[in-house]
Amino acid sequence: MEFDAVILSGGRSARLGGVPKSGLMHDGATLLERALQAARGAAAVAVVGPDSGTLPEGVLNCREDPPFAGPAAAVAAGLSALEQHRRRDPRHPGAAPFTLVLGVDMPRAGAAVQALREAAAGAPPGDGLMAVSADGRRQPLVGLYGTAALQHCVDEARQRGALENASVFALLATLKVREVSVPRGSTDDVDTWDDASALGVSGPPEGQGRDSLGRGRHHPGIRSGAPQLNSTLEANGEEPG
Repeated sequence: MEFDAVILSGGRSARLGGVPKSGLMHDGATLLERALQAARGAAAVAVVGPDSGTLPEGVLNCREDPPFAGPAAAVAAGLSALEQHRRRDPRHPGAAPFTLVLGVDMPRAGAAVQALREAAAGAPPGDGLMAVSADGRRQPLVGLYGTAALQHCVDEARQRGALENASVFALLATLKVREVSVPRGSTDDVDTWDDASALGVSGPPEGQGRDSLGRGRHHPGIRSGAPQLNSTLEANGEEPG
């Protein structure tokens, strides 16, 4: 199946003292690298958030307008970046029938994305599919949405002035998505340092963690990790980032 991907990586990380979630470490890779790995196979990928300087070649980077305007605005920015990319390259095919929307803060999301892809295989995109955890919670930031349907939601919200500071649930309220049960733990996210500890997520490499005032951040019990770029990547919640 063909799909593009929008990875949301630009939240304030308020409950982490401003430390960007994208730079947290899990099993030798940053959460951003984990998200890129989960999205492998996408025709085009847009990461919405500050430029980390470590994105693989060909991965697009953009920001929501204004910065920190929330996940709905971030989805809109990602779709816009993908569309602009297609217009710049006449050899690029049109929009993929599906768009994966993925938050950066779920280190085990790869299993959930795989479940969505298997469920979508051979089916018309329609409004798309959304991950549902083992305990029944819907997770809109692990969704494989019909690109046309998702763009329609963005266009309508923009016309109503309802993109800024809106949730993805609000953005997708009119869609009739198919709910897909995903493996246990695959949509568990990192909002607090306790969440990080429970998921085996460590702090960023020394010197890279910053709070909202730009100061270094250390949290007891969260060890610093060492940056390792997964060779697979090189080959290509509601609070993202």
